[in-house]
Amino acid sequence: MKTIPKPLVLANQWTIVLSVVIALITQTAWILLVPLVSCILSLFTGFHPILAIVKRFLTKPVNLYVQEDYIQLKFNQWLAVGFLLIACIGFLMNWTLLFNVATIMVGIAALLAILGFCIGCVMRFQYQQWIYRRKKSSAL
Repeated sequence: MKTIPKPLVLANQWTIVLSVVIALITQTAWILLVPLVSCILSLFTGFHPILAIVKRFLTKPVNLYVQEDYIQLKFNQWLAVGFLLIACIGFLMNWTLLFNVATIMVGIAALLAILGFCIGCVMRFQYQQWIYRRKKSSAL
């Protein structure tokens, strides 16, 4: 089972939260490209530039930190990329409401994850339950 150390997960979440705060204050989406590009790179290549930098500052071997599930984090990463992309498109189209809503949503999700509640985890669990119920009812 592949895992990622919690400090690296928190670094990614804080990057999203801080970029969201800056984007909302300045009403510009360019800062959102930092987590967006990093997350897209991570999803398609496995390399996350921000985490590569943060990993250098870890004081213990990575296996000594609390670990997070890679599959769940990848699901959450897809959600973050989706909302960050929608926010950037909203900005480019000059749709302020879409920009603000998508930006706030990804920021709240990342902040709640930092505080210990994972919205993406709930969504994935509900999706898995739906798949299970569907398979179970079709087997009858």
